Amino acid sequence: MIFIDENIKLGKTLSYLLRHNPESIGIKLDEKGYADVSELLEAMKKSRYKINMKILENIVDTNDKKRYSFNEDKTKIRANQGHSIDVDVELKEIIPPDTLYHGTASRFINSIKKLGLLKQNRNYVHLSLDEKTAFKVGSRHGKPVVLIIDSKAMHNDGCKFYLSENGVYLTDNVPVKYIEFGDYMEII
Repeated sequence: MIFIDENIKLGKTLSYLLRHNPESIGIKLDEKGYADVSELLEAMKKSRYKINMKILENIVDTNDKKRYSFNEDKTKIRANQGHSIDVDVELKEIIPPDTLYHGTASRFINSIKKLGLLKQNRNYVHLSLDEKTAFKVGSRHGKPVVLIIDSKAMHNDGCKFYLSENGVYLTDNVPVKYIEFGDYMEII
């Protein structure tokens, strides 16, 4: 049980380092968002994290959101999406499904009704393929709300979509006209 809890904490730290602030432990990401694994492990150990290659591999392999990926020889690692720093994770433009979903907290609804969904401090707005996943995402931020996105109309109007390696749909923003608010789809 302690091992699992420690891996969750390490996973959250890894997410922060690889998506937002690698400099905080003295590492750099390359233009594709990769960190050198040996440098990452050494820097984390110096910062008093108990981690080694076996633990890192376990975090990557067991993360339910598939947030991270290694290069082929496992000498580099990166977060698959969710960055607030400028990196090119080699996303390929795709045609989205007709409908996607966005999970958020109810306290953000008034702002979303005025401004739409904005990427805020991230590189993209994150959208889910199903309501259950979106609900889970919204739950992390407060009372969860799931919004329905008319991604077909967005795409037809020229908006670009990408699919990350871990199945998250990404776009620059979602204007209000493509969001169905309804009863906010509060799922119990």
